[in-house]
Amino acid sequence: MSLKQALRKAETLFASRSIPDARIEAELLLRHSLGIDKVELYAGLERPLSSPEADGFWCLVERRLRHEPTAYILKQCQFYGIDLYVDSRALIPRPESEMLVEMALEFAGRHFPSNAPCSLADVGTGSGAIAIAVAWHLRRAKVYAMDISAEALEVARINCERHGVEGQVNLLLGDMLRPLPERVNIIAANLPYVRDEELPQLMLEIREFEPLQALAGGFDGLDQVRRLLSQAEERLLPGGLILLEIGQGQSAEARRLAKACFPEADVDLVPDLAGIDRVLRVLT
Repeated sequence: MSLKQALRKAETLFASRSIPDARIEAELLLRHSLGIDKVELYAGLERPLSSPEADGFWCLVERRLRHEPTAYILKQCQFYGIDLYVDSRALIPRPESEMLVEMALEFAGRHFPSNAPCSLADVGTGSGAIAIAVAWHLRRAKVYAMDISAEALEVARINCERHGVEGQVNLLLGDMLRPLPERVNIIAANLPYVRDEELPQLMLEIREFEPLQALAGGFDGLDQVRRLLSQAEERLLPGGLILLEIGQGQSAEARRLAKACFPEADVDLVPDLAGIDRVLRVLT
């Protein structure tokens, strides 16, 4: 069987299981199994797969057919232009969370001159995606990355070392803002915000493979947002910024919670590319 035939067969299998982007998924797994890039793949489409190569590739295909996320199979994903290591100990970073990085960097650039220090706390850091992206692009920032899961922090540690920011990102084990040793300029968080009733409806890739504690947000999905906002005043420096990712249909209640905790603050909601209010922004 040639590479071209293997690619086509895998694509057909994925499509038959309603796996989105079947062609792209097949290509990613074939390239990963062979250790080649896209140019090498398409230059060698007519060459045959050896038996060991075929065994390795079809093993990956079987894992994907069982709905294991491709990011976990490949042990990597892209986030804000950074290649991150991921496994089932931490949530796979989503493109929507890049909004938190963009807004944090924009705020820091506007309010802190190039030689002025600034600080950020990433609550529920998981793989460390937000903390590392901010640290990578803002070398003067002191970054705290916190999570209640020691296993997730091990994934974050791998990524800090991979990108050379282990001296800049401080990994802290604990609940919400409790382990934070000082007040910071920015608090950013992608907390669990899936409603209890929505958990059984999640895609198999999410429901069966990603950590539940990084997803479950309680009855209305805002349990963890409430807890964070109630702690934030004591942990945020004057003129600080809070950025919280939220789910669809949660904007009105999230805004009400923020105004209750920070009545004098400017509170607004920032939509994602689909027009869904995705980030609660609180400027104190």
